[in-house]
Amino acid sequence: MEGVEHVERGSAPPFAEFVGARSAALLRSAWLLTGDEQRSEDLLQTALAKVWTRWDSLGADPEPYVRRVMYTTFVSWWRRKWRDEVPSDVVPEVPVAGDAADAATTREVVREALRQLPRRQRAVVVLRFFEDLSELQTAELLGISPGTVKSTTSRALTKLRDVPALADLVEVTAA
Repeated sequence: MEGVEHVERGSAPPFAEFVGARSAALLRSAWLLTGDEQRSEDLLQTALAKVWTRWDSLGADPEPYVRRVMYTTFVSWWRRKWRDEVPSDVVPEVPVAGDAADAATTREVVREALRQLPRRQRAVVVLRFFEDLSELQTAELLGISPGTVKSTTSRALTKLRDVPALADLVEVTAA
């Protein structure tokens, strides 16, 4: 990420170490939110740039704050209907072999299903089930009520149940 390197030049070494150690995991979360490689990189880069300005005031574990900034930035983009790029159908994938190929197929099926959800539903599903946040934590991050989180989760899960590829995946997994 080119922009991160630029930000790192003026920062303390712990920021660079954090970015090096956690950027891959943060980028995966950003990709799950945006469904697009370039947008996920933009989202992470924007969040890290915002965090960098406050880096010295963060405690020993800055990751929750970084994730919060990333999610609130995503929601801000969603609220402004930030759509000046067209998502790509190409998903970055690391080559795999053997049983890992099944895992790659599963990831692709889940990613495609998430892409079909509206942005708010996608954000709620990612936060609740991939980031394992509570309804209250999700509500706080997205700036909505816990009741809205519940209803949005319900609608999203209903839509996901109607995705044939996910239904096939559940049948294969249950067997």
